[in-house]
Amino acid sequence: MFIPHSEEETRTLLSELGLSSLEDLFAHIDPDLRKPPSGLPEPMSEEELRRFFGEVAGRNKPPVYFAGAGSYDRIIPSAVTYLTERGEFLTAYTPYQAEASQGTLQAIFEYQSLVCELTGMEVANASMYDGASALAEALLMARSLRVKGRKAVLSAGVNPLYRETVRTYLRESGDRIEEVILTREGTTDLEKTEDLLRGGEAYALVVQYPNFLGFIEPIGEIGEIARRYEVPFVVVADPVALALLKPPGEFGADIVVGEGQQLGIPMSFGGPYVGFFATKEKYVRKMPGRLVGLARDANGARAFTLVLQTREQHIRRERATSNICTNQNLLALANL
Repeated sequence: MFIPHSEEETRTLLSELGLSSLEDLFAHIDPDLRKPPSGLPEPMSEEELRRFFGEVAGRNKPPVYFAGAGSYDRIIPSAVTYLTERGEFLTAYTPYQAEASQGTLQAIFEYQSLVCELTGMEVANASMYDGASALAEALLMARSLRVKGRKAVLSAGVNPLYRETVRTYLRESGDRIEEVILTREGTTDLEKTEDLLRGGEAYALVVQYPNFLGFIEPIGEIGEIARRYEVPFVVVADPVALALLKPPGEFGADIVVGEGQQLGIPMSFGGPYVGFFATKEKYVRKMPGRLVGLARDANGARAFTLVLQTREQHIRRERATSNICTNQNLLALANL
């Protein structure tokens, strides 16, 4: 809050400066520069400004509600903003020093547990930059799970922005990206999926659930096809839809990724957001990103700490599972 000086305080300050008036204080500034700009309306109060911009915003034509391309305007409880603005979380850095970071580490651990519960998977990391980068990193991980193959197969029902990010990631690798067309019903064509997996060249099969057009993919059947051809099955999932739909883990997904913006994060003109990433425990050493585990300290008390750090870039450098060596802890906290 701004509290102006009293007249007496103003006179005292001017006296200390050897000046007699406020005009003397600003005398060195060109008088023309001190004139208010012409053509501007009278200033408004905060409430008047709120009403004015509300009227301006009211001229917009709101799009169909599901036309958000992965970014949606959800109700965010005020408690979320309050918690994420607390200094303990807002100003914290990487919790390498576990004994001084138990609060942050516990929050990340609970976030990982939430992601596992939603996706039906066994292990989740501490978050990725966003849903698009999570998918791209999932493909790099899938490639490391399969010795042969230089082709990624993606359903045309996957968010086009995500597919573009994947192309950017794989552009210099020499890998091919092939897309499965959609049927007239708006879901992935199963026959075409099998055609693209034949020959053993594919190292990943990706579908979105529900897909970009809003249709629920038959991921049980798609998962069966992936297993038949021994191709890692990657699912891009909507976390809100997973509150009603069966989790991808029950359909045999190997990796599940998605965008967490809907869980407590404003649209913010496109970011920053948070990506979630989950997989099977047997693949944990191939998983990118940070991982928090539950351990016991020297006194036998419960302790949270970063685990399996030898996967990460700050230790393994060019041999790390990913070039990303940070995450979105604060936004992951909002997801809780």
